[in-house]
Amino acid sequence: MTMVDLPWASGDWLNPPTTAQGVGDDLLVTATEGSDFWRVTSYGFVHDDGHALLIDFPDDTAVEVAFVLDYSGTFDQAGVVVRANERSWIKAGVEFSDGAPQVGAVVTREVSDWSTAPVPEWMGRTITMRASRSGDALTVRARADGDWRLVRLAPLDPALDWQVGPFCCSPTRADLVVRFTRFAIGPADAALHDD
Repeated sequence: MTMVDLPWASGDWLNPPTTAQGVGDDLLVTATEGSDFWRVTSYGFVHDDGHALLIDFPDDTAVEVAFVLDYSGTFDQAGVVVRANERSWIKAGVEFSDGAPQVGAVVTREVSDWSTAPVPEWMGRTITMRASRSGDALTVRARADGDWRLVRLAPLDPALDWQVGPFCCSPTRADLVVRFTRFAIGPADAALHDD
């Protein structure tokens, strides 16, 4: 599948970060302390102040976001977010929790859920997250220089207007800097499974 790289300036910030600056082809983003996306479940709070650089996300489209996994603060996170509004969104990426980097996703429809899997072997590597929209479904995949791994298949309301882009959050500290290395768009995945 053919992906086309997007300039960082093609997106608009939802909740601008402390700083965001281009360094060569990369974008370095300093997250604001206390920033996060979460809605109610288990914790009882609502956070809608994470940083996301968003573009429109039409049907039959996929977006890839790549970043360097070099953070280790509790709940540090980066990846791709798909968003219609504060009550309907999906974030997927790598979050540092329980002492290890965890690849996972949070799907929010009024309230959030969270799925994770530890990926300690991904530390220090460039991670690519892929969100593929097709009809009423979003397929999320991830990789670190190897084959794609299915992270989540989630429902997506086709009646809503969706946006997508890189995101990062820093719920517990003020000095998280994420190096994003790619933002690209192309056709949606042809199928959920290869065979």
